[in-house]
Amino acid sequence: MPEIMTTKELAKYLKLHEITICKYAAEGKIPAIRIGRVWRFDKEAIDRWISGGQTQQDQKKDKD
Repeated sequence: MPEIMTTKELAKYLKLHEITICKYAAEGKIPAIRIGRVWRFDKEAIDRWISGGQTQQDQKKDKD
């Protein structure tokens, strides 16, 4: 079962400000899911994103 993180949890995990996390999510720079007015993050996807050093947009470009 995937571990889903809140903005606050992810900010602490990445040592970034919550506003930065929301900005990156809105810009597609970090893997995220928007549910209503809040962002949620799959920890496994975040770990892959960190390891790969790519954004979702970069990954989409690679597929095209």
